[in-house]
Amino acid sequence: MRWQRLFDLAERHGVLPLLYQRLSGGAQLIPADAMGTLQRGYETNLHKAMLLSLELIRIYDRLAEDGIEVLAYKGLALAEAVYGDVALRRAGDIDLLIHACDFPQIRDAVRELGYTPHLQLSKPQERAYLKSGYECAFDGTAGPNLLEVQWALQPRFYAVDFDMEGLFRRAAVVAVAGRPMKTLSAEDSFIVLSLHAAKHVWGRLIWLCDLAGIMNLPDLDWAAIAAQAEKLGIARILRVGMLLANRILAASIPAATDARLPQDATAEKLAEEIERHITSDFVFNVESLAYFRLMLRLREHNSDRLRFLHRLTFTPGPGEWEAVSLPAALSPLYRLVRLSRLTARVLRD
Repeated sequence: MRWQRLFDLAERHGVLPLLYQRLSGGAQLIPADAMGTLQRGYETNLHKAMLLSLELIRIYDRLAEDGIEVLAYKGLALAEAVYGDVALRRAGDIDLLIHACDFPQIRDAVRELGYTPHLQLSKPQERAYLKSGYECAFDGTAGPNLLEVQWALQPRFYAVDFDMEGLFRRAAVVAVAGRPMKTLSAEDSFIVLSLHAAKHVWGRLIWLCDLAGIMNLPDLDWAAIAAQAEKLGIARILRVGMLLANRILAASIPAATDARLPQDATAEKLAEEIERHITSDFVFNVESLAYFRLMLRLREHNSDRLRFLHRLTFTPGPGEWEAVSLPAALSPLYRLVRLSRLTARVLRD
């Protein structure tokens, strides 16, 4: 039971393949049945990773035929870039970063490959969603939510206005199952993954493992990372992520970061709080007041906190469009629908 509990936790936190890699070297110290369970989990993940790799290549090549530039993002590309093996990171879905203007063409191209978008939007709603939203999920013949395309890194209300075109200019190349394709640079990956982990309150250990892996890469340009973080107002988020990787995984924080990223007493306090949540299996309700208060505390500038609150309150999306059907001429009133629904949610809390 003790081993099964460990494996269940590793699976939930997305680190089972890494655990197998670590323990296989001392397999003689582990009960045979426990090692067999771990190996089967690893092999299942390997099989899925290979199937997803082939599907990623099929999609990437199809879009390349139409001259559409995309970046392989997270998942398989990250596994290759950080761990050197797609099998060492839990395989879930296929993630692509795209130019927003290419979404209609991409939607039609992947539909020819058997993918159906979750969102069925009118043209005016689609134009609005490309400004206020950030992703669209597609179901494939091999399962639901198999493909996600993103034209922004987070919902607009998080108030981190990343230069998406800069991501494409600075792109690196990684080989997934032998196929070279564009992905984020190591520096951009560290920033983007820090934001992603923060959005989910660092609730899975694999996100800290990813940050730790990038922190240990040689020749990482910390000056560029710090400059971007300062420009975006997310230096505190990066600092909290590094502190958590250090506290929970004993990952070394590069000395260069202290010279580049400012020391922050609030980041220390936040890391202590969040570490307790992670180790106690506490799960944040991402629609609760406590969650939104935490997101505000993670920002170091009052101006960013105000932008967060304003956008959270007045940026409508698919939920508002589904709740009330308004003619195009009255579409500005969806802001009031958003305010009403948000108020009702707060009162319920």
